[in-house]
Amino acid sequence: MPKDYSRTLRIADQIQRELADLIHNELKDPRIGMITLTGVEVTHDYAHAKVFYTTLRSENDNFLTSHGLEHAAGFLRSHLSHRLKLRVIPQLHFIYDESIERGMKLSQLIDEAVAQEGSEKETDGP
Repeated sequence: MPKDYSRTLRIADQIQRELADLIHNELKDPRIGMITLTGVEVTHDYAHAKVFYTTLRSENDNFLTSHGLEHAAGFLRSHLSHRLKLRVIPQLHFIYDESIERGMKLSQLIDEAVAQEGSEKETDGP
């Protein structure tokens, strides 16, 4: 196994897989709709884990999702303790990941710039 793929990264990946399964199959909170977990960062002492997520909902719905996830953190941590063979189960901190939303906006701006450049070339024609 490569040296740069540490135990902390393996645990973060396992937590992400297990949380995704728990949220999809066990969590019944209506505030939490379709979310995607984009990453997990675990501290070296395994005491805390930042769980990054994204949704395709409006900003107001994201606020409700955030509160729903924070409310369910204890439930999710409890179920993680049954699925993971760790001495310490980290506290879960949910953080909305804006990178996908930012990427979509940048892609849209690039498409608009290319379309505008194409229309300018057509009007300048021979």
